Amino acid sequence: MTTLERRYRWLLKAYPYGYRADYGDELLDVLLDSAKPGQALPPLREAVPLVVGGIRTRIITAAQGPAWVDGLHLGIVALTVLNLAVLLPYAMSIPLWLGLSVTALLLILRGRPRLALPFAGLVAVKVTAITMGQPWLDDTLLPVFPDGLWQGPALYGTGGPVGPLTANLLIVLGLVVLATRGRRPRTRSWWWLAAVPLVAGSDPAGLDIVAGSPTAVIRVVLELTLLCGAAYAGHLTADPRWAIAAAAYLLPASAVLAENHQLLQRQDLAHWGLLVLFTSIAAAVPFRARRRILL
Repeated sequence: MTTLERRYRWLLKAYPYGYRADYGDELLDVLLDSAKPGQALPPLREAVPLVVGGIRTRIITAAQGPAWVDGLHLGIVALTVLNLAVLLPYAMSIPLWLGLSVTALLLILRGRPRLALPFAGLVAVKVTAITMGQPWLDDTLLPVFPDGLWQGPALYGTGGPVGPLTANLLIVLGLVVLATRGRRPRTRSWWWLAAVPLVAGSDPAGLDIVAGSPTAVIRVVLELTLLCGAAYAGHLTADPRWAIAAAAYLLPASAVLAENHQLLQRQDLAHWGLLVLFTSIAAAVPFRARRRILL
């Protein structure tokens, strides 16, 4: 395999596996035939369309099956990732509950809601206990402080219990709904795990936007990037599944806003306003695209 062919194959990974299996070799032959002798790098005018085309194909391929099921599952994945990231800096103090949260996320990613439900339920009960200052289910010494090099307040030490409770309740109820269906949800990419260390220690219920910590900034950038992606996917496919996931993510953020309305500052309101704006756009574009198709 030449260097150019290896790099083209790497770019073609932007396409789904099934598409590469059906058309990858044919597309690669065309690209190699048009290459100049001795060429080692794909031209930019070919590399960019390949990646963009792969992303578009992945989005179109993902718009299959009941939209509400897929959207609910995707929203549960996002909430579980964020909940695990909140627990990560306290791993040495609550290893059991961190392990249960990791197990729940892995099972949810693999589309196993029935197996994930008991783990997510136990974590939800323990999170509620910590936010209310109660040693339920074990003898956890409250408050729980960060480990080692991590700095910050006690676990769920700022804000109230409503935000974390809302997020965990949505996860549990969503898993109950998915578990009662006959068919399993689709599996999700392992790339979701990469978001956990990026936003570790960033707690939306702690109103951490004002402090301007790096993890809080990364979380906001990641949120808005995914919401823009949801809007683009809805526009491309005229499918509302990504808007459903965005709405599920918005509910806990709104609960935090309502619970702490007396403590909010402009940054918090601006953050919530951006979430509402991009979620509304993600909800509107599929119907506009569908109307355009019908016309």
